[in-house]
Formats: sequence, C-alpha cells, structure tokens
Amino acid sequence: MSEVDRGDWTRWPQSYRERLPVPQLSAHVSCVWLQEVAPDAEPYWFQAVPNGTVEVVCVLGGMPYVIGLQSGRTRELLTPGTVMVGVRFRPGAAAPVVRASAGDLVDLTVGYDDLWNPRAALRVGELVAAARSPQDAAARLEAEVLRLVHAAAEPDPVVRAAVGLLTTGPVNAVHTLAAELYVSDSQLRRRFSTAVGCSPKVLQRTLRFWGFLALAQAGPRPRRSLTELAAVAGYADQAHLSREVVSITGVPPTELLAGLERTCGEHHDHTATYQPLLTDLFKRWHSSRS
Repeated sequence: MSEVDRGDWTRWPQSYRERLPVPQLSAHVSCVWLQEVAPDAEPYWFQAVPNGTVEVVCVLGGMPYVIGLQSGRTRELLTPGTVMVGVRFRPGAAAPVVRASAGDLVDLTVGYDDLWNPRAALRVGELVAAARSPQDAAARLEAEVLRLVHAAAEPDPVVRAAVGLLTTGPVNAVHTLAAELYVSDSQLRRRFSTAVGCSPKVLQRTLRFWGFLALAQAGPRPRRSLTELAAVAGYADQAHLSREVVSITGVPPTELLAGLERTCGEHHDHTATYQPLLTDLFKRWHSSRS
C-alpha cells in the first residue's frame, strides 16, 4: 500500500473507528470499521464479542474473508503495522449477498474466494492494498460490498421485520414475533437460522447485551452501577445481567468492562453501533416509567 496516512499512529498504539455506511447500503449494513496497530507498537490482541451479524473483512496485504455469526468471544493477535477494515451487515441482511446460509457460517471464517471465486478475491485484495490511506481502504471494501448488494436478492422480508421489532420494540417482543408477523414459530425459527444464523431469542439476547455495552461506555465517568445498567438495558435484575454476560463472553460484567476500560478510550469510536441502540433504549426506558 502506498502513501498511507499514519499520522494518528504517533498518538495511539492501536485504534478502532466506525462510521455509518454510504446511504445506498444503510438498509443492509450497520457500519464500516477500521482497526489499526501502530508500526512501533506491541502486538495487539483484537477481541470481538458476539454481535449477531456477518462481516466482510480484509487485512491490508491479504485476501478478504467473511466472518460468520460468532457464538462466543474471539481473539486475534494483530502484528505491529496491521491495518484491518471491515463491513458489518445488519442481522439477516448478509445471506443473499454472501450466497450462503448464515446458519452454515456460524463460528466460521470463510475465504472470499470460497464464496465467490479466486479471481474476485485477488481483485478485491489488490484494490484494498493499493488504497491511499486506511480510510480509503475501508471505502474500497465498502464499494465492493455495495456492488455485491446490487447483484443480490433482497433479504427475507419477514426476518427483516422481526429484526426491526426486536431492535426497537418492547423487551418481551420476542414472545409475540410470530403472531405479529403471521407465521408459525417453527417457520420463523427456520427463516432466522438461514438469514441470521441463530434463533430470534438468541438475537434478542445479543441485542440486549450490546445495549448494555453501549450504556456502560456512554456518558461521563464514573459510569452507572450494574444495577442501573441492567434495568435500562432490559434485564430483570443485576443477577440476570451477570448470567447473560458470562454466557455470551465467558467473563463477568466487571471483568468485561475492566478490559474495555484498558483497551478502549478516545482512540476507539463505536458511535455507529452504539448511538441507535442508546436512542431506542432511552425511548423504551422513559416510556416504561411514564
């Protein structure tokens, strides 16, 4: 890659930034992200928690690949100088684009060449590697995803409606999904397995967990107590929050948040993911108290 803008690397050993996708992708993609590790930094453990989505990722200098829905926390050691860009689909939107059932991709990383063809993978890898800056690399990968979206069928409309209800509806929305969408429970689960890679209940748990993360990292320090975070995020109580966080990440909330405190800060920007969740959470919270 030539003429890469590395100005920020003199300030931070590693950084993670998100932005909203171009408008043409907003119905399919939730964010475009960029992870960088400074050339003179120590190797960095990039940790990801389940987010209920499929992502297209490319490390500059390598081939693009697809990450299926993850059922647990993952860790990847990034070497100094790594630039990694990614496009995160909305739950249920990826299957027609990647030409595979999301259920078949769970906990897998699949090469772009396995889903499309080696020539396409080489073309995309070369385009991203030739970018003028990390931001340009992310834009080039985004443009490839836009091309694929234009060539793909539309996502399952029933699943799309269900995801919308789970995201913005009441805490117990999962119990009435099938009835509201005029399908059977078994049909909804099958369609979710293909489009999302998990059941509606699992996706609801994942969205609630990410609401907790958004709340925990929003606002001034000291942050809210776990009891308050649990209430606003939609958990029955703090014990319920703790059980769910351990189930999803393998560690209790205090340990998870301490890790985020060490690795996240001004050099991490999750706004594209967090802001919509916070808006819906506080609407729900104020509505329940009025």
